[in-house]
Amino acid sequence: MSSYHIPVMAIKCIDALNLKENGIYVDATYGGGGHARLILKNKKVKTLIGIDQDEDAIKNKIKDKRLIMVHHNYCYMKHFLRFHNAIPVDGVLADLGISSYQINEGSKGFSYRFDEKLDMRMDRSSETSAIDLLNEYETDALNLVFKKFGELKNSYQLAKAIVLYRSHKKIETVSQLLESIKHLSPKTGEYAFYSRVFQAIRMEVNHELDNLEKFLKQCNEVIKPGGRLVVMSYHSLEDRYVKNFINTGNIEGRQIKDSFGNLLREFNPINHKVITADEKELENNPRSRSAKLRIAEKI
Repeated sequence: MSSYHIPVMAIKCIDALNLKENGIYVDATYGGGGHARLILKNKKVKTLIGIDQDEDAIKNKIKDKRLIMVHHNYCYMKHFLRFHNAIPVDGVLADLGISSYQINEGSKGFSYRFDEKLDMRMDRSSETSAIDLLNEYETDALNLVFKKFGELKNSYQLAKAIVLYRSHKKIETVSQLLESIKHLSPKTGEYAFYSRVFQAIRMEVNHELDNLEKFLKQCNEVIKPGGRLVVMSYHSLEDRYVKNFINTGNIEGRQIKDSFGNLLREFNPINHKVITADEKELENNPRSRSAKLRIAEKI
């Protein structure tokens, strides 16, 4: 499982945490443990709490007494940190989105490249799978999913095509989904088109934006003054949530000020301009192309 995932901007992420003597840190999206290994290389670190809802990620647990693994969604971070008597922490790192392993592994139907069952649940114990979504959501609901999460201009046509197809045959596999929408794919850029379709379904199935909002709000309570919040996102909506939260204290981006005109927020941005991968990383790891890194420090 060592090739589970190649972390994007790994060194930049670890440097952004500003690791301290006897520090307590959270890797909120543990995955293959790539970031965790780099954090634990630093002997100054006292404790690292790794969180992931994917069973496959939990199998990647590093053999280090300083590492505590939590098999759950990061939106419950505060609950588990309290359980382990780890509040406040010195820093929290989150690498959002889906890992290389999850895309390539195939059995969950995350990618259009493999003809598998359309599951897409990060956590197999959750109720709604991609099959449920595709066969139960009505046209307007499907349209919203593709428009909001896929940012697809033909979202309504996609929704109608899926509803029409399933009226004759239930959509259960990747090939069936592709068959239902192939006439809507562009002549150029069809791979990007299908990627956006699958991304939209995955984000809805796993409630990714809702969970991100819950996670960000908890960072106010669990990170100590001077501690760092480091978040890397791959979707424009995710990045907007993170940017707004850091700059204004809420995901909507509303500026709330006190009676003296001071902006009320819990964090100060370290990088006012988003950090992206350099040319060398872009060449070696195409996934890094859409990555956006933001760093903030607790006031």
